[in-house]
Amino acid sequence: MKQRIVTGLLAGGLFIALAAAGGWMYTLLLIALALIGYAEYVRMNGEKWHHPLSLIGFAGVLIFVLPWSSWGVTPPADAAVVWLLLLAVLAMTVITKNNKTIDSAALMLLGALYVGYGFSAMIQVRGIEDHGLFLTFLCFGCIWASDIGAYFTGRAFGKHKLWPSISPNKTVEGALGGIALSLVVALVSTAIYPDGISIHSAIWIGLIAAVAGQFGDLIQSAYKRVRNIKDTGRILPGHGGILDRCDSWIIVFPLLHLTGLLPN
Repeated sequence: MKQRIVTGLLAGGLFIALAAAGGWMYTLLLIALALIGYAEYVRMNGEKWHHPLSLIGFAGVLIFVLPWSSWGVTPPADAAVVWLLLLAVLAMTVITKNNKTIDSAALMLLGALYVGYGFSAMIQVRGIEDHGLFLTFLCFGCIWASDIGAYFTGRAFGKHKLWPSISPNKTVEGALGGIALSLVVALVSTAIYPDGISIHSAIWIGLIAAVAGQFGDLIQSAYKRVRNIKDTGRILPGHGGILDRCDSWIIVFPLLHLTGLLPN
């Protein structure tokens, strides 16, 4: 636990500082996290990072997360990127004479979308004019509050298992505690900075961040259970890998974009 707390404070402090700074430093951080996260995904699926099939996935992640607009370049359409990635990974099954099957191709495409689009949404939120910093901290604050609330409420009052076949330690009481604390953070944030977002939107953001964030954690738990691994990596002592720590983020941020709760 001591190692976990120290790592969390150091990594969290660095992340918050770079998020506050914004610009190229924050963007580079998220690009690095996305590439490391995809490398973890490749490894947990038994692939080599340098295989052409994996490299196609890395290219897909980069296409999603690179700051095209800041370079004065029109970003490629998401549908076009997805279709070209699909074509590339399917072509690799032919080129390798089915040494890499359609199953491997599908997994690499799935990972590129899962990781790439998730981190891309985080970059987009920080880039929102005038309120990007506030909205970034609001979203992360609600996600982190949900994690903290779920952990301590579950330890204190947890009796009913939430999804024991996927994550045996999570409880219904913990999940509800996480939702409650996320809503508190959302309401306090909009009270402190009322120009940033309406109370109605803040409540929805708090609710979605908590529910979707917890579901994102369960998604990663389910995947690790299938692969029979405890952590996706070891880059963060006491915490595991990047995907272990960012599993909620890469679900919550795209979903908040799709709901229209965050301005474009």
